[in-house]
Amino acid sequence: MESIGDILGKRHDIRENFEKLVAEVLKNSDVQAFIAEHHMSSDEIQRSYSKFYEYVREKEKFELGEKRAADGYEPVLIMNHGYADVSYQTTAELAQQQAAQNLLRRVNVIGLPKELKQVTLADIALDDVQRIEPYQTLVDFITNYPERKGLYLYGDFGVGKSFMLAAMANELAKKGISTTLLHYPTFISDLDFDNAKVWVNEIKVSPVLVLDDIGAEQNNAWVRDSILQVILQHRMQENLPTFFTSNLKMDELEQHLAETRKAEEVWPAKRVMERIKYLAQEMRLEGENRRHD
Repeated sequence: MESIGDILGKRHDIRENFEKLVAEVLKNSDVQAFIAEHHMSSDEIQRSYSKFYEYVREKEKFELGEKRAADGYEPVLIMNHGYADVSYQTTAELAQQQAAQNLLRRVNVIGLPKELKQVTLADIALDDVQRIEPYQTLVDFITNYPERKGLYLYGDFGVGKSFMLAAMANELAKKGISTTLLHYPTFISDLDFDNAKVWVNEIKVSPVLVLDDIGAEQNNAWVRDSILQVILQHRMQENLPTFFTSNLKMDELEQHLAETRKAEEVWPAKRVMERIKYLAQEMRLEGENRRHD
């Protein structure tokens, strides 16, 4: 098989085209600056022709905004063991997109509106002085994560409990901390004996967990003892931050958990509540129903 050098020696037309192409590539200001910066010898330059050509071609496409295989990555010349090579580096635009996607991935929303992933602390209404304490508690948790315990946030329907905790989750995401926001009644309604173990094992290990609207689910002994108790037991043992929202006070939730179709089961309910009280501080959120706005 003939080498490229042999072919160029025999075919003057090909050689002339090749030399013309090389001359054009070497006129490129980036290529000239690279050669000067690295004090490249004639031999090194010659061995770099193909990479210089690749760089010039891909750089032109990049600047024109043409579709490329390495979309979102900018070609950059580098030295690689004595000759030039082309590296593809993430553009600032792509880096911003990736950072935004990473933030979204750090907030896992289950059974709740996806718009909650866009909520910020600045969006929280502090028009009622009694809303300031829960807000400051969440800011303190974010600042001192993971040194603070969670919050059991209760209040009337629509006062912004889920909204406030979503803002916390999005702020934690900026610090690289993942949160699962789980609408508890929806989660329970979708469970069966086949998928329960998988879901419980995933949720119980979330770095930060929000069990939203607890107390609104259809309670039974299996849900309370094999689902909720297992999740809370693991999180208590591992000191994993856990938050709750509810329309019920803690003592009202205990009564709810004690009521099953069979009978009142006071002690199993108390065992669950012991774990909730260990994990979270009870606090009321005041305000008007903002879902009518």
